[in-house]
Amino acid sequence: MKLLVSVILVFLAPLSVDANQENLDSKRFAESYFDAWSATQSPQANTKDIERYLGFLADNVGHQHLPYDPDSDRDPEGKSKMREGMTYYMGAHMEYKSKLTTIISGFNVVVIKYDTYAKGKHPQTGEVIEQSYDTVEVLELENGKVTVIRKYSE
Repeated sequence: MKLLVSVILVFLAPLSVDANQENLDSKRFAESYFDAWSATQSPQANTKDIERYLGFLADNVGHQHLPYDPDSDRDPEGKSKMREGMTYYMGAHMEYKSKLTTIISGFNVVVIKYDTYAKGKHPQTGEVIEQSYDTVEVLELENGKVTVIRKYSE
């Protein structure tokens, strides 16, 4: 009987580790994604920071940023369009601080909430903009990559 219990435990133990590992992976993914995003907003941001962040995204990523960009459709050129936009604004912040406050994971989705303070100069107009806001991002995942970003900011 002890042998039977030992054999059953040997087979069940990896299953419980995998269940816990899944939650841990979602948390780790969210933290790594957030760290990569924050680095792109830094005054010292560079193209390596942008490429590290883009590594989390599918090539055909959709990006919705309400209320500014209501379309969340996946786009065959989604990643390259994000690269172009991020490169244009790279280094525009004179100050940037952010703090990840919440991570929620579900089936093929990770939701993060973070606080942000940013002060920067618009690259085209030269206008100094200072903002402090909370952001919620709903990250839809497929094959370990973000396929749709739904961003909600105050």
